[in-house]
Amino acid sequence: QVQLVESGGGLVQAGGSLRLSCTASGRTFYGMGWFRQAPGKEREFVATISWSSGMTRYANSVKGRFTISRDNGKNTVYLQMNSLKAEDTAVYYCAGDTIRAYVDAGSPYWGQGTQVTVSS
Repeated sequence: QVQLVESGGGLVQAGGSLRLSCTASGRTFYGMGWFRQAPGKEREFVATISWSSGMTRYANSVKGRFTISRDNGKNTVYLQMNSLKAEDTAVYYCAGDTIRAYVDAGSPYWGQGTQVTVSS
């Protein structure tokens, strides 16, 4: 059974930091990443990482503030979020792909989501 389990969300003041974790099990993933969905908005891409090469891609809105990384031994991908803004408030979802080295909205595996709330 494929599972992606997120953790690390919470409430933080603007300018603060949080680190999200996503632990994968059940399949070998080639790409993993993060999306987010704010109330009343569509789900949007945040960051993705190639499991083998470690190469990364980011949404322009988070470049320079967020860092995605992975720990192969723990089958875990992280999203370090610094300099958080109120507009970063959303449910953050982990995504995984067993064919491609990067995730997008069409990737087949998703976690249950973790809430991140940034107070201004």
